[in-house]
Amino acid sequence: MAASSGFPAVRPRRLRQTPALRRLVGETSLEPRHLVLPAFVREGAQEPEPIASMPGVVQHSVDSLRKAAAEAASLGVGGIMLFGVPLEKDARGSAGTDPDGILQVALRAVREEVGDDLVVMSDLCLDEFTDHGHCGVLDEHGHVDNDATLVRYAEMAVVQAEAGAHVVGPSGMMDGQVGVIRSALDEARFSSVSILAYSAKYASAFYGPFREAVDSSLKGDRKTYQQDPANLRESLREVLLDVEEGADMVMVKPASAYLDVLRLVRDSVDVPVAAYQVSGEYSMVEAAAERGWIDRDRTVLETLTGIRRAGADVVLTYWATEVAGWLRG
Repeated sequence: MAASSGFPAVRPRRLRQTPALRRLVGETSLEPRHLVLPAFVREGAQEPEPIASMPGVVQHSVDSLRKAAAEAASLGVGGIMLFGVPLEKDARGSAGTDPDGILQVALRAVREEVGDDLVVMSDLCLDEFTDHGHCGVLDEHGHVDNDATLVRYAEMAVVQAEAGAHVVGPSGMMDGQVGVIRSALDEARFSSVSILAYSAKYASAFYGPFREAVDSSLKGDRKTYQQDPANLRESLREVLLDVEEGADMVMVKPASAYLDVLRLVRDSVDVPVAAYQVSGEYSMVEAAAERGWIDRDRTVLETLTGIRRAGADVVLTYWATEVAGWLRG
């Protein structure tokens, strides 16, 4: 049929003709407040130390972490998630519950720097602090002991709350961790501290660069406690258990390869849902962009928009501060 006859009458392209029109009808927004910056702080560091497999990301000193937190707050970033890298490790991850351990020192420093202008979150897990690199304590057979680990998590939660965390993020995928942590916080009179549960955390190959970022000592793998990448229904079971135990927010990790999981979770719960754009996702984009294979900035924004479109209220991303600057500029 000839175009002059008026066919087609329905032309979706009409709504794409100008930037202003595309903004007007845009279905998904990406704003600085949606973003959380994961940040590593290394005990004893006098200046930031680059992470080779994550170009542009560093292990901070306490002073440089303060500056990074202040910059994020000034650009309207929603939050910062802190990971500690200790000088000494042991089987129990003692540095994770030491009030003077690097993570607690960092929490106090960041809260002193930004107060309540930035949501200060802390990773609640033992893997950065154990000499075997697992997320829990081991039994006599070398297996992760779920219930013994819960005792350590309860201790960590209280110490992190005392250091100033607004939000604790249990990431170890131990059964019952949210309930135990909630009880410990409430008993210690930290009922206002929130829990962001890493509820659907998969045993993923995308974590590779993170191992360098935290100087991981991992021996073996985490397949007995992190989820099988083949499973979808299991993720919802984990999420619903965490909500029942008192999680204030839940997380899907990684993000880009698990957008179907993210959508299922978003449609199934009435608490905020986070997604973690992990180290491997970051490094792949940076590596391809460095070789000129992709447009870096457009790709970064497209990946983050896709995660938001799939249902994430909150996105943890190593580009948080940079992207916030773009969005505000």
